[in-house]
Amino acid sequence: MGKKAGLYFLMSVQEIEEYFPRIAVQDYRITSPDLAHYNCIAWASGDTSHWWEPVSVKGYFWPDGVPRNGRLESWIRVFIVQGFELVDNGQLEDGFEKVAIYADEDREGKHVARQLPSGKWTSKLGKLEDIEHLNLACLEGPLYGSVAVYLKRQTISK
Repeated sequence: MGKKAGLYFLMSVQEIEEYFPRIAVQDYRITSPDLAHYNCIAWASGDTSHWWEPVSVKGYFWPDGVPRNGRLESWIRVFIVQGFELVDNGQLEDGFEKVAIYADEDREGKHVARQLPSGKWTSKLGKLEDIEHLNLACLEGPLYGSVAVYLKRQTISK
């Protein structure tokens, strides 16, 4: 990487706050270095080894049987095939994990956040870092649009 960790994270904080004008310093914290080999869909699905993308490009993963387009309906289907079901809200529920899918006005999927057991949310910001954030609204805006749907599935007991 060639950069000191402090400078590296300072630059990323500036980028995060530039890309997401509704986010405030107290609303989030960085939880990983930037890693370009996985994205928000993968992160929300628990996969840190692949970049999930509906385009048919070597090296990109997309679940079998899910239409390869950027439409919100395809993004929803990605999670339905993983055992999720649509729900009305993102409120914390014992025994369930939730995801929130953001979309633009044209119903193109733009981002996915996953709820943590604490009720906070976690997001992988493209090729930037993973962050933990207090709410979903802080990422809404021109880049990700707004939360369009919530899905949940029962957590697996270990």
